[in-house]
Amino acid sequence: MGKDTIADIITSIRNADMNRRRTVQLPSTNITENIVKILLREGFLENVRKHRERDNFFLVLTLRYRRNRKGSYKTSLNLKRISTPGLRIYSNYQQIPRILGGMGIVILSTSRGIMTDREARLERIGGEVLCYIW
Repeated sequence: MGKDTIADIITSIRNADMNRRRTVQLPSTNITENIVKILLREGFLENVRKHRERDNFFLVLTLRYRRNRKGSYKTSLNLKRISTPGLRIYSNYQQIPRILGGMGIVILSTSRGIMTDREARLERIGGEVLCYIW
Protein backbone atom coordinates (compact mmCIF):
# COMPACT_ATOMS: atom_id res chain seq x y z
CA MET A 1 0.00 0.00 0.00
CA GLY A 2 1.23 3.44 -0.91
CA LYS A 3 0.71 6.90 0.50
CA ASP A 4 -2.66 7.48 -1.17
CA THR A 5 -5.00 5.25 0.85
CA ILE A 6 -8.13 6.18 -1.11
CA ALA A 7 -6.50 5.24 -4.41
CA ASP A 8 -5.36 1.96 -2.84
CA ILE A 9 -8.93 1.21 -1.71
CA ILE A 10 -10.33 1.95 -5.16
CA THR A 11 -7.64 -0.05 -6.94
CA SER A 12 -8.10 -3.09 -4.69
CA ILE A 13 -11.87 -3.11 -5.21
CA ARG A 14 -11.53 -2.56 -8.97
CA ASN A 15 -8.95 -5.35 -9.35
CA ALA A 16 -11.08 -7.82 -7.39
CA ASP A 17 -14.12 -6.84 -9.45
CA MET A 18 -12.28 -7.34 -12.76
CA ASN A 19 -10.94 -10.74 -11.63
CA ARG A 20 -14.43 -11.78 -10.40
CA ARG A 21 -13.26 -12.34 -6.86
CA ARG A 22 -16.09 -12.22 -4.33
CA THR A 23 -14.05 -10.82 -1.41
CA VAL A 24 -11.47 -8.10 -0.89
CA GLN A 25 -9.35 -7.59 2.20
CA LEU A 26 -8.41 -3.99 3.06
CA PRO A 27 -6.50 -2.59 6.03
CA SER A 28 -8.88 -0.89 8.45
CA THR A 29 -8.53 2.87 8.83
CA ASN A 30 -11.08 5.59 9.57
CA ILE A 31 -11.18 6.71 5.93
CA THR A 32 -11.53 3.14 4.69
CA GLU A 33 -14.35 2.40 7.13
CA ASN A 34 -16.28 5.56 6.15
CA ILE A 35 -15.98 4.90 2.41
CA VAL A 36 -16.95 1.24 2.84
CA LYS A 37 -20.01 2.26 4.91
CA ILE A 38 -21.12 4.50 2.04
CA LEU A 39 -20.59 1.73 -0.53
CA LEU A 40 -22.57 -0.72 1.61
CA ARG A 41 -25.40 1.75 2.21
CA GLU A 42 -25.65 2.61 -1.50
CA GLY A 43 -25.83 -1.07 -2.49
CA PHE A 44 -22.46 -1.52 -4.19
CA LEU A 45 -21.29 -4.07 -1.62
CA GLU A 46 -23.10 -7.11 -0.27
CA ASN A 47 -21.45 -7.46 3.12
CA VAL A 48 -18.62 -6.04 5.24
CA ARG A 49 -17.00 -7.61 8.28
CA LYS A 50 -14.05 -6.69 10.45
CA HIS A 51 -11.28 -9.28 10.72
CA ARG A 52 -8.36 -9.33 13.15
CA GLU A 53 -4.99 -10.94 12.44
CA ARG A 54 -2.60 -10.63 15.37
CA ASP A 55 -2.63 -6.89 16.15
CA ASN A 56 -3.87 -5.70 12.73
CA PHE A 57 -7.49 -5.10 11.79
CA PHE A 58 -8.78 -5.72 8.26
CA LEU A 59 -12.08 -5.12 6.51
CA VAL A 60 -13.31 -8.03 4.41
CA LEU A 61 -15.68 -6.79 1.70
CA THR A 62 -18.05 -9.03 -0.23
CA LEU A 63 -18.70 -7.62 -3.69
CA ARG A 64 -22.11 -7.67 -5.36
CA TYR A 65 -22.53 -9.19 -8.82
CA ARG A 66 -25.39 -9.19 -11.32
CA ARG A 67 -26.23 -12.49 -12.88
CA ASN A 68 -26.82 -12.56 -16.64
CA ARG A 69 -29.35 -14.82 -18.40
CA LYS A 70 -26.60 -17.07 -19.69
CA GLY A 71 -25.15 -17.50 -16.22
CA SER A 72 -22.13 -15.25 -16.63
CA TYR A 73 -21.34 -12.57 -14.08
CA LYS A 74 -21.19 -8.89 -14.97
CA THR A 75 -19.18 -6.42 -13.00
CA SER A 76 -21.36 -3.78 -11.45
CA LEU A 77 -18.75 -1.44 -10.10
CA ASN A 78 -16.96 1.44 -11.81
CA LEU A 79 -14.72 3.59 -9.64
CA LYS A 80 -12.69 6.66 -10.55
CA ARG A 81 -10.36 8.62 -8.27
CA ILE A 82 -10.74 12.38 -8.79
CA SER A 83 -8.79 14.32 -6.18
CA THR A 84 -5.19 13.16 -5.82
CA PRO A 85 -2.46 14.22 -3.40
CA GLY A 86 -0.84 16.21 -6.20
CA LEU A 87 -4.05 17.88 -7.40
CA ARG A 88 -6.87 18.46 -4.95
CA ILE A 89 -10.30 19.09 -6.47
CA TYR A 90 -12.80 21.05 -4.37
CA SER A 91 -16.41 21.87 -5.10
CA ASN A 92 -19.15 23.84 -3.41
CA TYR A 93 -22.54 22.19 -2.99
CA GLN A 94 -24.01 23.82 -6.11
CA GLN A 95 -21.26 22.57 -8.42
CA ILE A 96 -20.98 18.97 -7.24
CA PRO A 97 -21.20 16.88 -10.43
CA ARG A 98 -24.04 14.42 -11.05
CA ILE A 99 -22.89 11.01 -12.25
CA LEU A 100 -25.17 9.38 -14.85
CA GLY A 101 -27.93 11.84 -14.01
CA GLY A 102 -27.93 10.86 -10.35
CA MET A 103 -27.57 7.08 -10.82
CA GLY A 104 -23.95 7.10 -9.62
CA ILE A 105 -22.54 8.71 -6.52
CA VAL A 106 -19.79 11.17 -5.75
CA ILE A 107 -17.95 10.69 -2.46
CA LEU A 108 -16.88 13.94 -0.82
CA SER A 109 -14.73 14.76 2.16
CA THR A 110 -16.46 17.64 3.93
CA SER A 111 -16.06 19.48 7.21
CA ARG A 112 -18.74 17.14 8.62
CA GLY A 113 -17.05 13.93 7.48
CA ILE A 114 -17.08 11.76 4.37
CA MET A 115 -20.48 11.74 2.64
CA THR A 116 -22.21 11.29 -0.71
CA ASP A 117 -23.16 14.07 -3.10
CA ARG A 118 -26.86 13.84 -2.17
CA GLU A 119 -26.14 14.25 1.54
CA ALA A 120 -23.82 17.19 0.84
CA ARG A 121 -26.45 18.94 -1.29
CA LEU A 122 -29.08 18.43 1.43
CA GLU A 123 -26.78 19.87 4.09
CA ARG A 124 -25.62 22.59 1.66
CA ILE A 125 -21.91 22.02 2.19
CA GLY A 126 -19.12 21.40 -0.29
CA GLY A 127 -15.76 19.73 0.04
CA GLU A 128 -13.04 17.73 -1.65
CA VAL A 129 -14.29 15.42 -4.40
CA LEU A 130 -12.67 12.05 -3.59
CA CYS A 131 -14.11 9.68 -6.21
CA TYR A 132 -16.95 8.79 -8.55
CA ILE A 133 -18.75 5.45 -8.32
CA TRP A 134 -21.30 4.17 -10.83
